[in-house]
Amino acid sequence: MTTTVGVKLDDETRIRLKNLGDARQRSAHWIMREAIKEYLDKAEEAEYRNQEADAAWEDYKRSGLGVDYDTMTAWLDSWGTDQETPCPEAKHQY
Repeated sequence: MTTTVGVKLDDETRIRLKNLGDARQRSAHWIMREAIKEYLDKAEEAEYRNQEADAAWEDYKRSGLGVDYDTMTAWLDSWGTDQETPCPEAKHQY
């Protein structure tokens, strides 16, 4: 199902939208629809990542298990090298 939604645009934005549509041979409607979809995809992904980070923080506070910065950095620096190391194990940090 689709629903029509009105969007109020200032003159500058409306002109930019028209110019881009003309350049890409697309309607303003198509560009706005695609822009909204792309924005939602990115915002939803960011929200998912924030929820993951919050859950990881809560897990850390509960368990005290983690990997210190130097150990994690050394592991990440080894990626793609001949001396790539396995993922470090979490240890009690306090």
